[in-house]
Amino acid sequence: MTDLPTQNHPAADGTISEPRLAASVILLRDAPGGLEAFVQHRVSTMDFAAGMVVFPGGRVDAADESGWDYPADLLQRHAAAWCSSSIGADANSGTGTSSTQAETNAGTVLTAAIREVQEESGLSISAADLRPWANWITPTDMPKRFDTYFYLAKPSPGAEPQHQTTEAWQSLWMPVAGILEAEAAGTLKLMPPTYYLLKEIAGFETVDAVWSAEHAVVPVLAPVGSLAAFLKERESRH
Repeated sequence: MTDLPTQNHPAADGTISEPRLAASVILLRDAPGGLEAFVQHRVSTMDFAAGMVVFPGGRVDAADESGWDYPADLLQRHAAAWCSSSIGADANSGTGTSSTQAETNAGTVLTAAIREVQEESGLSISAADLRPWANWITPTDMPKRFDTYFYLAKPSPGAEPQHQTTEAWQSLWMPVAGILEAEAAGTLKLMPPTYYLLKEIAGFETVDAVWSAEHAVVPVLAPVGSLAAFLKERESRH
């Protein structure tokens, strides 16, 4: 998926903040010009990813741990998809308790993903229309870190997410290719996960093609200094 290393590198001062669980949803739709993604242009005053173009999402809350009742087979599929990630690390240990915990973790993060889409875009999306797609962990040298679970989503035909979050100054559908072109031209900014995930998705022609693709989730923990280097390299181009 990306040429970024996945191994852990401790911060220079030896202190590493614990990453918080988060969920993010890549809403896709087919359009005459190719795939489009629903994205948010974050306001410049945010303390994380300020001024960046991002997918809807946010941190997992305590309330996400209960109140849901997903089909057992769905939870099993999601737990299996996240088996290499922190929330599913015990899924293949062979013990019933660990498998159950992995499924509970999968349900919790899934609930956060559905809630965040509802809160930030007013769109109600079914759990069956969300597919585990990627897991990115903020580099260990950053003071605010997230262990983020990205889902691919195919909303129902005609579904129209809205702009209704104060964390962004606009939210809209944009061509995937157009987002990448604007990033290359310096007219918008992307965080590394958003950039690499869009580059990956740009290789598909339709939502169904992405949805049906063979795709294993490989957690990505970028090395110390990689975020600053990524942003500096882009600033130097303009």
